[in-house]
Amino acid sequence: MVCCACAVLAACGGAGQTALQHKVTQAQRTHEFPAPQPPAESVTQGSRTAIAAIRAFVTAYINWNAQSVSGDMRALAARSVGQARSALQLAAAQTADDYELRQGGIANSGKVEVVAPLPGSRDQYVVVTRETTSATNTTLYQGLRPAWHVAIATVRQVRPGVWALSGWQPQS
Repeated sequence: MVCCACAVLAACGGAGQTALQHKVTQAQRTHEFPAPQPPAESVTQGSRTAIAAIRAFVTAYINWNAQSVSGDMRALAARSVGQARSALQLAAAQTADDYELRQGGIANSGKVEVVAPLPGSRDQYVVVTRETTSATNTTLYQGLRPAWHVAIATVRQVRPGVWALSGWQPQS
């Protein structure tokens, strides 16, 4: 490995040689080369404001049924970045073959009641929803009253004038 690195260093010359030399020295110490920066995440759809991005995301996130939930999560993942995208991709995979979800005919519906800036944060918001879960083929959810839920949403401006959700942390 050292001989190949030396040949590459000799061929580079100048400032490029110094940077490459540093990487080779680091690799010799740690046995790892630094990875390149990952490509920027793109979104299929964004919103003009942070609050609009949150409201659109949450409305889609809390309104689903057993047949649509996996596709809904995939669509939300495409509209999100970062941690939110990863969490939604996982949710889509987990719900795709969920036998009990489908057999029970489980559905969720709700309304976004409040989106407010989290004090002391520029890109985080408190989101309050009121939701109801129901089922057509099981009595497990019979008589269940609507419930309040709180989450912290983080947004990122992905392009000038385009906002997307980058984090979603349900609190209740």
